[in-house]
Amino acid sequence: MNKSIKVYGIKNCDTVKKALVYLKDCDIDYQFIDFRQNPISQQVLKKMVESVGWELLINKRSTTYRSLSEQEKSNINYDLVSKLPTLIKRPVLIYGENITVGFTEKQYAKLFDEAI
Repeated sequence: MNKSIKVYGIKNCDTVKKALVYLKDCDIDYQFIDFRQNPISQQVLKKMVESVGWELLINKRSTTYRSLSEQEKSNINYDLVSKLPTLIKRPVLIYGENITVGFTEKQYAKLFDEAI
């Protein structure tokens, strides 16, 4: 594949682990970015939000999200996400202009035009 693939997430997240195993099993080269160790840049976050929107990008089922005040929930922005990276649903895969949030084999197979 000639497009670079970047997978953003947290290394101990089970869904991220499944996605990385899938990519490895399919011999798909990727770069993994743990956003606890390497915070997402404002430019990359903006690209994610423009592509999928805050509604899909934010993990509203997370303990982190539920612990936010109502004011914080209604004003999620770069500063809050960089301070609390677990607000982002994982993994976020960027492949060319495609941005995918979460993981299912079907979703990734469709993205990479592979048979399940």
